[in-house]
This record gives sequence, structure tokens and C-alpha cells, in this order.
Amino acid sequence: MFNLPYIQPLFRPPSEWQSLILQVTNGCSYNQCTFCDMYTAPQKKFRAKKREDIAEELKAVAATGVSVQKVFLADGDAMTLPTRRLVEICELIRQYLPSVRRISSYCLPRNVKNKSVAELRTLAELGLTLVYVGCESGDDEVLAGINKGETFESSQAALLKLGEAGIKRSVMILNGMGGVERSHQHAIHSARLMNATQPEFLSTLVVSFPLGMARVVAGFDGRFTPLEVPHLIDEQGWLIGELALECTVFRSDHASNYLVLKGTLGKDKAALLSQIDKARAGLVPLRAEWQRGL
Repeated sequence: MFNLPYIQPLFRPPSEWQSLILQVTNGCSYNQCTFCDMYTAPQKKFRAKKREDIAEELKAVAATGVSVQKVFLADGDAMTLPTRRLVEICELIRQYLPSVRRISSYCLPRNVKNKSVAELRTLAELGLTLVYVGCESGDDEVLAGINKGETFESSQAALLKLGEAGIKRSVMILNGMGGVERSHQHAIHSARLMNATQPEFLSTLVVSFPLGMARVVAGFDGRFTPLEVPHLIDEQGWLIGELALECTVFRSDHASNYLVLKGTLGKDKAALLSQIDKARAGLVPLRAEWQRGL
């Protein structure tokens, strides 16, 4: 719809398919997670886009006359930008696209460590009201193995701070990230993290290795066995079985998932566990390999 000068490849959450993708940074400022190949291409070296370039892109969008309702700030972790720069971007969006009702972004837990609740609340007041937080796991052994640079404690602190500031949190947990060796603890501790923070949205994606899994295996000192489909479903059952959420929208409908689950936790917990039991018994159709993707 909009001919903006994107540096490809460009990624966004599935739920942002109707949003204007505004690339305010390129790549990922951390880019050391062993499982992630999203920003490893040479042209994806991290850098922030200049304010004047962002303004020009917003002017171009405004000139089309299209009423934009939602804006997603790309790339991998736009929230790493200083609060002052994020405020400028939100104000530019307000200036050129007054129809926008929501601004969102990917967010690493480390991105909010040095931002106060008051600063985050200012961003929320300017429209940045949703962030997608890739926690991946709540288990410290798994997090260390994938070189996430986070712990249970740091992830919990970030999620609680965002919630206190009034920014909605959409958390991603990677099904299979601990391998066979750590599957149960990965599920249980991820559930603990969610119970402690009560995010508004929770999704599970199945970990994939399009460029191979050598870095992941090395991170776990050679002790990493990828989960087969039945084990992935078992892990989902352990995770959901341990969740004690009050009002969290849950989805496992990303293209990477074999078993599609949708519900609100906790009211739909029993129904979701029933679907998992049926999947174990072969009574629920699973996605075929050709139907899956990143």
C-alpha cells in the first residue's frame, strides 16, 4: 500500500497485518540469541533511522489520504531507542497521521531496564500502548543456553514495569526451545513467569531452525535434541496446565504451530487442555509441514 524505503527482510507480528510498518530502526541491537536468524543478513546491521527520514516517510503516507489506524515500529527492538527519540516518533505520528489509534513495537526486556515507569507512561499517553515481548522462556538454564541475555528475574521486572505504565504486553514463548533435555522445566518456569506478570496476551510459537541449529546445540554444550510433534504437544499441555492467568488472550495460531489453540485464560483452560488431549489421541487435525512457516 505504501512505497516506503524498507531494508529487507522486514518482520512484524501476525496481528499487525493491517498496520503501517514504520521502520524506525534497522536490525536488532542485541542480535546474539542463538536460535534467531531474523537479522543476520549483512544489510541488517543495527542502526537508528534519522528523525528527518522518519518525518519524510510519514509525510508520504499522509499524502496518500489513507486513514491509518495502527502503526508498528520496526525493526527488531525499536524500544531500545531513548525515550526522547521514541517521544519524537510518537509525536511525528500524531502530527502527520492523526487518525492513528495505536502504536506498537517489538520489545526486549532489556529495552525497558533504564526507562522509568513515568517515561513508559508518557509513551503510552502518546499512543504506544502495545509491545510484543519475546521472553522465549522463563527457565534460566534455557535462557542461558540460547544466549538470550535475560533471566526469569529480568523478564519479570520488565513485564511488571510495562504493565504498571499502562502498556499492554503480548508475550511470546517458544515451544521446544529447551529441547528434549529441558522440555518440562522450560514449560513449568515459563508458566511461572506468566503467572507472576499476568500479561494481556500470550502466544506460543514452535522454534524453527531454517539455517540449521548448530549455534543452539553449541549453546547447550551439545546437549540439545529437538522435540518431535508429540513432545511439542506434551510441552504445550504442561505449560497450559500450570498457567494461573486471570484474563489473558492465548493463541498458538502462528504459522509455526502444529496444533492451533485459541482461548482466554483462565476461563478456557479446561477446553484448551481437552483439545491437547484430543490431539494426543489423534482426534484433532494438526498442520502438515507444508502448511507451516516462520
